[in-house]
Amino acid sequence: MAHIKFLDETMRDGQQSLWGMRMQAGMALPIASLVDRTGYHVIDLTGSSMFECLIKYCYENPWEGLDLLVNAMPRTRLRAGMRSNASVTFGVTPDALMDIWMRRLNEHGVRSYWIYDVLFNNDKTKRLASIAKEYGSEVAGAIMFTLSPVHTDEYYAKQADELSISDDIDTILLYDTAGVLEKERLSTLLPAIVSKSRGKPIEFHSNNLLGQSAKAYLDSIELGVSILHTSVRSMANGPAVPSIEIMTRNCELLGHTHDVDTSLLEPVSKHFEKVGKAAGFLVNQHAEYDVMSIRHQVPGGMVGTLKAQLVQHDMSEKLDEVLEETAAVREELGYPGMATPFSQLVGTQAVLNIVTGKRYSSIPDEVIQYAAGFYGDTAGPIDPQIKDRILSSPRAKEVLSNPPPQPSAEELRREFETDDDDELILRALVAGEGLEKMKVSGPVKETYPYLSSPEIEQVAKLMQIANSPVVEINSSKFSLSLRKNS
Repeated sequence: MAHIKFLDETMRDGQQSLWGMRMQAGMALPIASLVDRTGYHVIDLTGSSMFECLIKYCYENPWEGLDLLVNAMPRTRLRAGMRSNASVTFGVTPDALMDIWMRRLNEHGVRSYWIYDVLFNNDKTKRLASIAKEYGSEVAGAIMFTLSPVHTDEYYAKQADELSISDDIDTILLYDTAGVLEKERLSTLLPAIVSKSRGKPIEFHSNNLLGQSAKAYLDSIELGVSILHTSVRSMANGPAVPSIEIMTRNCELLGHTHDVDTSLLEPVSKHFEKVGKAAGFLVNQHAEYDVMSIRHQVPGGMVGTLKAQLVQHDMSEKLDEVLEETAAVREELGYPGMATPFSQLVGTQAVLNIVTGKRYSSIPDEVIQYAAGFYGDTAGPIDPQIKDRILSSPRAKEVLSNPPPQPSAEELRREFETDDDDELILRALVAGEGLEKMKVSGPVKETYPYLSSPEIEQVAKLMQIANSPVVEINSSKFSLSLRKNS
């Protein structure tokens, strides 16, 4: 039997997959201290994409919100995610800016990191890990899993070897964005990874798109995994990870031990359920087995982006066609792993191919940069005809003549006209109007108002059937009066 540690993904993957990264600090603060007492190994909390969304869509200063949450959860290490060579852009971020980003997160109290690079530029991962170690932080070196002919067990074992050799990497994280791993593949993949991990603990993250990730978690324990990523039930499943409720129960039934106080899970889940329903976000998700998900391997959150792109073109009915095209584009581009930025690059190219009606007639700059090797060496060869079409496109000459610059930290401070590195990060993520709206919006709100779903439903029913123009609900805790518009 094994002792299993649980990493909480409620406030990171849960809200990224279900809420579009729009969880404001006040949505989590009222329950944060309870989460902190639950007994998690680590609480995953933030990343650059969340910073961007909070600024652009919520007009909330993410540094202020982060500070509030860090102070509310002093018992547990808090984690941030980082892509080795980019902050939030789909392009390439200067190394100096990534170094500043790592230092500022540490200065704000984040003490755990998962660092990933879909193309495994492991030297960059190790450089960021060494900075984290200056602050005594822990680092997980991520292996982003994808199914393809070139992503073999040997390929992933090689990455585990290159990551684990660094003293600055504490754990190896197997990250299955599409939730496609099952027992047959795990039975060869995990032993290959474990054999090259130098005894370092193995973490496992699997988004439950196919509804099979909880079973994969149990299988993985038998193969050497000791840290599982979960969310409370209201923020789990569907495109998110399995629930902590089912995984602690399953582990107990199989004789495994853990440190989670399961009595604290229900109030946390109920809190996020109420907040999510009040804000109009997804909660309490389930998944059905869909073979198409195996073919395209689009992460759950990315499906929503594809739908939005099609709506802009009044082509919502084309989603299935776009997903088929996504699978084709991914193969032609050498099977990039379907995680940021490549899931977006492949998906956007697929949408353009369908919308224009002519494949590769419109090519984003980032796809050109990918084909030119700006992101690093591709996992598999790009189809020669497709590569030629990309690199001979009208935009290619200009893009290729302007490789990503590598300014120093001082040059970046001059460029963004600030010596405040927190401000530098914000200006690098979001420029202009969005940042100004954030600054005038006032301090971060520490609570979020909500009504429970049953209350809302009952009020709606009453307004539909009431003959009176006024409906009143009174209880010991609140009073509500609604008036119909004439």
